[in-house]
Amino acid sequence: MTFTSQLIEGRLIKRYKRFLADVCLPDGAIVTAHCPNTGSMSGCKPEQGRVWLTANDDPKRKLRYTWELVEAQPGMLACINTARPNHQARSAIEQGRIAGLSGYRLCRPEVRYGQEKSRIDLHLSGHDEWADAWVEVKNVTLCEGGTGYFPDAVTTRGQKHLRELMGQAAAGERAVLLFCVNHTGIQRVRPADHIDPTYGRLLREAADAGVEILAWQADLMVGGEPSGSLALVRSVPVNLE
Repeated sequence: MTFTSQLIEGRLIKRYKRFLADVCLPDGAIVTAHCPNTGSMSGCKPEQGRVWLTANDDPKRKLRYTWELVEAQPGMLACINTARPNHQARSAIEQGRIAGLSGYRLCRPEVRYGQEKSRIDLHLSGHDEWADAWVEVKNVTLCEGGTGYFPDAVTTRGQKHLRELMGQAAAGERAVLLFCVNHTGIQRVRPADHIDPTYGRLLREAADAGVEILAWQADLMVGGEPSGSLALVRSVPVNLE
């Protein structure tokens, strides 16, 4: 998976009001970009850090620029756009690159399910041997010492998704939590018990109840054709101990 429009490099001035970021472009112009991330973005908003934006000239848009990538640490890239992981996961699944999720004929996004009236990120069906798979995708960018933590802020929505997945597993279908690791410095993934202990407890309960916990890392790159890469390319371990 690649970016479909050219990445524009700049320097981060500040992120504010959750969805806004001021960025200085190479010509000295300061622009306000949409920040498509509701989390704390801990470690992903360094002052004067290198960032990459995409531009959209649709006159209906309030902001022309969207913040996509950041050099979170020297030589380490992170994708902060939380609209990307579902597309990354779907692309990898449909291309047969995620072990255990290949062989399904149909992949549908945003299918209603569950007792709490949720929408699953991806519903896989039509496998010759396996039951339908209900796949919830989460973006992991919080990196501390090579370990990726999720979530980076308390998430009642994420807690609800775990309960819904446990319900699907209890009904005899495949329930999958796929961590989309969008930070090149992450070597393993753990629940962020120090941030959201309830999520950590529910994640372990979900694993015990038969929910499959996977983590796949993106090979984030700037440059090439057309502008950079977002493809999920490798499995990384998930530590629930």
